[in-house]
Amino acid sequence: MPGRIFHREAELLTNLQHEHIVTFYGVCVESDPLIMVFEYMKHGDLNKAHGPDAVLMAEGQTTRPVELTQSQMLHIAQQIASGMVYLASQHFVHRDLATRNCLVGENLLVKIGDFGMSRDVYSTDYYRVGGHTMLPIRWMPPESIMYRKFTTESDVWSLGVVLWEIFTYGKQPWYQLSNNEVIECITQGRVLQRPRTCPKEVYDLMLGCWQREPHMRLNIKEIHGLLLNLAKASPVYLDILG
Repeated sequence: MPGRIFHREAELLTNLQHEHIVTFYGVCVESDPLIMVFEYMKHGDLNKAHGPDAVLMAEGQTTRPVELTQSQMLHIAQQIASGMVYLASQHFVHRDLATRNCLVGENLLVKIGDFGMSRDVYSTDYYRVGGHTMLPIRWMPPESIMYRKFTTESDVWSLGVVLWEIFTYGKQPWYQLSNNEVIECITQGRVLQRPRTCPKEVYDLMLGCWQREPHMRLNIKEIHGLLLNLAKASPVYLDILG
């Protein structure tokens, strides 16, 4: 990353202060490459903490990973949505929201971070389209894939994919398809199928994020409110079979 762009991004990150955004501490400009310093999140990124090889442990437990409950998954989801509400209020478009870019601390505290800095670790999640920058196409809406248009509404689409990741325990979106097939599916209007353990109410929310026309998608504040309500509801009232 050129020094000028690096310093501009660092300046933008300095202004982001929220309980569900990873705290940015500063930069080290005397190193090569240049280094950004963020707060430490004990359990690393959400994809690894929550995925098939999960390392997230229950309170006081050190011997085996824990499969999160539906209530815990909703708790995680509403924290991410809260962070996205804040970013939207700051007119900040993330462009790369995914579980790999959400970090997990103690007691299931989740914060959005890794603003475009996870490409080396998760190289298979990115695809170079037409010689352009590596893009996370599996998390992108049609307008971002076709026209490179990124807005708060495109972040909403990505948030829907993050919900899908959470309720599939970290599966890669469209994991059964090649990158070219994914582009074809998304631009033709297909969406991800409902995860087996996902309540109907949550999948309906995902579908609200995946409307083809950006202005038809749910508002980020609506999404946060709906997730808060679902998180407070007893799991018995959430429709898993419908």
